[in-house]
Amino acid sequence: MALFDSNQHRSILTNRERQIFQLLVQDQSTKEISVQLSISEKTVRNHISNTIQKLGVSGRSQAILELLRLGELSLN
Repeated sequence: MALFDSNQHRSILTNRERQIFQLLVQDQSTKEISVQLSISEKTVRNHISNTIQKLGVSGRSQAILELLRLGELSLN
């Protein structure tokens, strides 16, 4: 999957996936994220699973590391 198109960076994450992983980096639980974003815990877990599949990694921690490496997430 190409991450770059011309000079424009194309994200591999949806806006919601990015929101969820940014909150995970801030050490929020699935339940806390669901409350903050007004979505169900299952929906949060589905977004996490979809991202893990996209990246071809085996868990949340590896997904976070890969997203940081790709510049999709920051630790701010």
